[in-house]
Amino acid sequence: MTEKIKIDVWSDVACPWCYIGKRNLESGLAQTADDDDAPQVEVTFHSFELSPDTPVDFDGDELDFLSGHKGMPRERVQEMLDHVTGVAANSGLSYRFDLLQHTNTVKAHELLHFAKVQGRQHEMAERLMSAYFTEGRHVGRIDDLAALAEEAGLDADAARDALETDRYLADVRADQAQAQAYGIQGVPFFVIDGTYGVSGAQPADAFAQIARQVWADKQQTPKV
Repeated sequence: MTEKIKIDVWSDVACPWCYIGKRNLESGLAQTADDDDAPQVEVTFHSFELSPDTPVDFDGDELDFLSGHKGMPRERVQEMLDHVTGVAANSGLSYRFDLLQHTNTVKAHELLHFAKVQGRQHEMAERLMSAYFTEGRHVGRIDDLAALAEEAGLDADAARDALETDRYLADVRADQAQAQAYGIQGVPFFVIDGTYGVSGAQPADAFAQIARQVWADKQQTPKV
């Protein structure tokens, strides 16, 4: 039996292109599901902090943060947000930057590692990104994260304990070290079978093509 294609995704919960990339990857893989020999794929999410110096409770909106962080006029930042909102809509996502609560994401990444151990990382990633970009939920405070964990089918008290004790912080740092070793400087970034790197929120069709090609290559490679 051919081993599954492993897709390792480096992303940040607070990265708008990462949520778009996640949804496009899912849509692309769904396109291959009815193939006679559909690619078998295992997706794992890894931690990447775009702005690790961001406070948990940022005083201001997304325009304030980006204009200060990037040194750009608010009008230009608004144009950027309008553009990414339109791209997100094409992927079926309804971004609400007017509601968004900018925050530090390290605890959210710890929660994703907790969820991975529990076998619910995909559900947790979806819950966090949806909460952040479409619902205006806070994803930086432990109590808020515990509530989101419960909504993703996890035990809230166990999640809170993991976050309060920094149990998975070392795993977050290991992901970040691996990203640095790969030379990853921006996200989303997709590593296919530890061999091919794909940068950016590619269209769904591109992910479908990649999955089919890699699956075909794996089947033609002689087993040692």
